[in-house]
Amino acid sequence: MKESQYIWREQKVSDDANQLVSELEKLNQPKELAPFLWNRNIQKSEELRSFFQPSVEDFHDPYLMYDMEKVIDRIQRAVEAGERILVYGDYDADGITSTTVMKEAIELIGGDVTYYLPNRFNDGYGPNLEVYKRFIEERIELIVTVDNGVSGHEAITYAMSQGIDVIVTDHHELPEELPNAFAIVHPRHPKGEYPFNDLAGVGVAFKVATALLGEIPIESLDLVAIGTIADLVSLTGENRSLVKIGLEMMKQTERIGLQMLASVAQVDLRDATEETIGFTLGPRLNAIGRLGDASPGVELLSTFDEEEASRLASFIQEKNSERQLIVKKATEEALVMAEEQAQEPILFLISKEWHEGVLGIVASQIVSKVGKPVIVLTYDETTNRLKGSGRSIQGIDLFKTLSQVKSELISFGGHHMAAGLTFDYDKLETIKQSLANYLEVSGLLVNTKEELIIDSQLSIEDISVEYIDMFKRLAPFGTDNPSPYFLVQSEEIAQLKQIGADNTHLKCQLRNDKASLDCIAFNRGSEIAEFTQGEAIRFVGQLSINEWNGLRKPQLMLTDYEVDGFQLFDIRGKKSVDTKPTSDKVAYLVFNDESLPIVETKPEQDVFVASLLDKEKYLEFNQYEEVVIVDCPYELSQAKEVFSKLTIKRLFFFVQVKEEHYLTGLPSREQFGKLFKFIATFPSLDVRYKLGDMANYLKIEKKLLIFMINVFFDLGFVTIENGLMAKVEKPESKPLQESKVYQEYQQKIEMEKLFLYSDIKEIKQWILQQEEV
Repeated sequence: MKESQYIWREQKVSDDANQLVSELEKLNQPKELAPFLWNRNIQKSEELRSFFQPSVEDFHDPYLMYDMEKVIDRIQRAVEAGERILVYGDYDADGITSTTVMKEAIELIGGDVTYYLPNRFNDGYGPNLEVYKRFIEERIELIVTVDNGVSGHEAITYAMSQGIDVIVTDHHELPEELPNAFAIVHPRHPKGEYPFNDLAGVGVAFKVATALLGEIPIESLDLVAIGTIADLVSLTGENRSLVKIGLEMMKQTERIGLQMLASVAQVDLRDATEETIGFTLGPRLNAIGRLGDASPGVELLSTFDEEEASRLASFIQEKNSERQLIVKKATEEALVMAEEQAQEPILFLISKEWHEGVLGIVASQIVSKVGKPVIVLTYDETTNRLKGSGRSIQGIDLFKTLSQVKSELISFGGHHMAAGLTFDYDKLETIKQSLANYLEVSGLLVNTKEELIIDSQLSIEDISVEYIDMFKRLAPFGTDNPSPYFLVQSEEIAQLKQIGADNTHLKCQLRNDKASLDCIAFNRGSEIAEFTQGEAIRFVGQLSINEWNGLRKPQLMLTDYEVDGFQLFDIRGKKSVDTKPTSDKVAYLVFNDESLPIVETKPEQDVFVASLLDKEKYLEFNQYEEVVIVDCPYELSQAKEVFSKLTIKRLFFFVQVKEEHYLTGLPSREQFGKLFKFIATFPSLDVRYKLGDMANYLKIEKKLLIFMINVFFDLGFVTIENGLMAKVEKPESKPLQESKVYQEYQQKIEMEKLFLYSDIKEIKQWILQQEEV
């Protein structure tokens, strides 16, 4: 059996959901959506209206944020006095869009504004003391942070001590002590009354811009949509309204830079969705900050020069391609390390070769594979420091976890799912042990699998293009509002094949007796054997429509799967007994002593010999999760006993043989007759020295000739003493089949036919029959 990667939790259909039907009809929405909305806690009339028909009236009053009035007054005074204003942003897509929104708003009221995006490698995240000093020396008189600042104590304290006011606008986790800034605008400020906690940095900047301009800057909503989606904040409540309206603005945007970026990425903004941002625009804006200076992102989004926009878009496209190659190489290397640390509660993956800017992406990809927190770090030999990013799973708050070792860290920040950190290499073991102890004591290691909410079960025949189109009404999808997950069971898998570069992905058809459904499994290419051999496979994924040459077909984008019952994997003919198991609990079963050298490098406790299995050994053996059948069983009764008592559900058939009997076959009666006549002609022969001559003369393979002589000896047709074979005068007439040697050879042929040359499905059926006995 193959366990699912996630813990599946199927949503129950509540009768209460029927309350929504009449409201949905008023909004001209399908009643079939009622249970999906109810389970997403969209249960009131106004919530439904806002969900399907958001408007600017759904935006909350920016002045509900603490310090907003103070902030607007200070910026207006700065503009009136002609003060030089610095917008200090961040190097990711949220920071780039936040900076652009704030800069444009201040420019619109006549402010003398410039901006700075810290360099990830030289400045680090957030307020940097040396950068602040430099700008203060250049006579900056007001600093406004966007998408950063709540943890920037040192730099902010210095600026304030120099008479330079610092306004912080941020959305990241609030530290226990806030910096001594002129004002702090944050949706979760402890003294604030803002009704929505999950704004992105660009959402907070947009709120300041709205208050500053005295009206909603509709033209900025395309940027708000980009930053909000790219930063993976909750797509519920006000964020949903901002993004849904923002996507509509993007379809008609007049931003030349955005148009150019879409053009080089080969997407049409007129069809923009959350996926356009999440998979195309967002990653490209993030790429420049990951590899160097992120300022071209702000220049691109705010320029009115078509030629400059084209140049910047091409530059960003090149950086994204470069980033993809770097990520691919680092991820491959990190996966190898992750396998070696499979038993660790939290993985620390380290290399001095990895590019600092892509560590967060690599961590995210590894987390999706291993299902536990991962921290990916680069090592700087000159400073003897480790610096990197961590990603977590739903059940483990990474920010809270790392807070347990805060005193050991030079710097760290983030939130429950992601964090950045820096510390001395000498602290590594102390930090690892402390975090492992914390996770164990807090009970967070009981089950580290993430939970996957399944919205509904579907039969293949129920899935149509029209049905999938209906769910688009729930978009934009994202954090806390995912595209629905469906459970689909397949009776048969057809057209299974690996696709993509390096056979990275899988494609197949799920079938039952009524219909079929295309299925795409990204990054599952190496798991093709699970699908080939699996029966009663249950798939969980999201539905989409594949459009090609005007044809539209439903398809399932696989997220997870499980295989019930016993699985048999065919590794016959492989050079090595090594497999790629899903666990570290692998046993090796040997039927013949002569095969023991094959597993001599394996731990002694993991190797079992069939002839030595007793009640106690079977109990020990069946504690394993996977077993490799090393060689071919030759005793039928022994094979039946072993497989009848075997409870392990994942078997790998290596089945190596030292000498093949099936292909050689039994000698013919004619060959036996030739040997009998030869012995009659030469009644006494020293087989120690003449065996080769006999084989050549009789034109019988040497090993087959030895077998035939042993049969004659077993039947009493000849005697062999001191290597001298002699004919027995007038032996008792017996059929060849009476010879135990003949019977054993015949049985070996039959066993090899079954275990070495039969289709793996036939072998599986034979094993299952033994379990039923």
